[in-house]
Amino acid sequence: MTVVGLIATVGRRTLDVFASSARVEDQLVIAGPLMIVGWIVTIALLDGYHRDVFGAGTDEYRRVLNASLLAAGVTGVACYLAKFDLSRGFFLMAYGLGVPALILGRVLLRRALHSARRRGLLRHRVLIAGSRAHIDEVARVLGREPWLGYEVIGALTPEYDLSEETATGVPVVGNANEATVLAKTYRADSIFFAGGAVGSSSQFRQAIWELEHESIQVVIAPSVTDISNERIKIRPVGGLPLMHIDPPTWSDASRWGKRTFDLVGSLSLVLTFAPLFVFAAARVKLHDRGPVLFRQVRIGKDGQQFDCFKFRTMVVDAEARLHALREAAGHDEGLFKLKDDPRITGPGRWLRRFSIDELPQLFNVVRGDMSLVGPRPPLPREVETYDADTTRRLHVRPGMTGLWQVSGRSDLSWSEAVRLDLYYVDNWSMLQDISILSKTLGAVVSSRGAY
Repeated sequence: MTVVGLIATVGRRTLDVFASSARVEDQLVIAGPLMIVGWIVTIALLDGYHRDVFGAGTDEYRRVLNASLLAAGVTGVACYLAKFDLSRGFFLMAYGLGVPALILGRVLLRRALHSARRRGLLRHRVLIAGSRAHIDEVARVLGREPWLGYEVIGALTPEYDLSEETATGVPVVGNANEATVLAKTYRADSIFFAGGAVGSSSQFRQAIWELEHESIQVVIAPSVTDISNERIKIRPVGGLPLMHIDPPTWSDASRWGKRTFDLVGSLSLVLTFAPLFVFAAARVKLHDRGPVLFRQVRIGKDGQQFDCFKFRTMVVDAEARLHALREAAGHDEGLFKLKDDPRITGPGRWLRRFSIDELPQLFNVVRGDMSLVGPRPPLPREVETYDADTTRRLHVRPGMTGLWQVSGRSDLSWSEAVRLDLYYVDNWSMLQDISILSKTLGAVVSSRGAY
């Protein structure tokens, strides 16, 4: 904030915006420290420094933004009431630069925190109380998201359960009704209460009372997974906290707003990458004189078939060799990909390296077969093996990119790819689409999982 104040001072003098009789340097001595202290205090009052908001979710950014706007408003009103001649140029530049700087600082700090947690640092020791099935469910979620920083050190099961460990290998260290004693014994930072942890609300309330004097965080983990926070609302009724879950949002992904976004975005990208289209087409054609485009039947929204376009990256008879390669690899589910596929041509490796081979799918987006963001377009033989849950992927248009693209691409297991696609279908939002598109650039540049 101090640096932003200095920049605002220099900027006000250099740009000479909102000319004022007051000297900015004199104002900085008086108003500067008061503004910075007031800004920090406002963020603190709105719990912007509370440890619970660090590291995950958008609540941290929302609190910082709301506190900054409130601090700016209070500063303006206070200067008016006190008749203090604060430079308007300094005021606008201080808050105009300071708010984005604070948000950016939080983003960079969060990335550093996530990186440290993935390396095993700054982690929270966690005990999970509940039935073995519920414990495993929570443990799997925490295990696949290491950036959250939770290290599961043990399970607490009901008294009747005498198992030594859960199905996923979490050791049972005691009974759920001994949570306080065991938490101190194992130096736990948090206790997750999952389904089956306690027999009644009074028992849970007693456990909270026993933990109120300990520096141990109590977390309730309901049997609800893969639902975005936008669909969840907590409404206490008569002292009973009720969780309301809104219906899945896949139907919203078929409305005019997303389609307009797809059309404008795809046409803009076609114009932007026109030179790259020409260069890639020339490389493919000159390599073996075969066709430039590869057309493959894929399944789109509501099970409709369409021709998916790509730059050809394999030899002309690639499809004829596919069956033998599948048998040799023992592959029998999902999309078949080999890391060192012998059918890939020289230009094809370069095209795949930066996902340039998928650029012709922009024309599929223009035609309405696909969307810029969505589940991966499946093959007909894949769809034939779908169960009822997996079929939900077909509720929306398939996408050129999606959660699978920014989360590992071909390095993902089939079950994990399906889970990500179903999460997208059930929790679609335009903000999520924009976020995925912004992350796609990083995934393409790094080429993680691209082969």
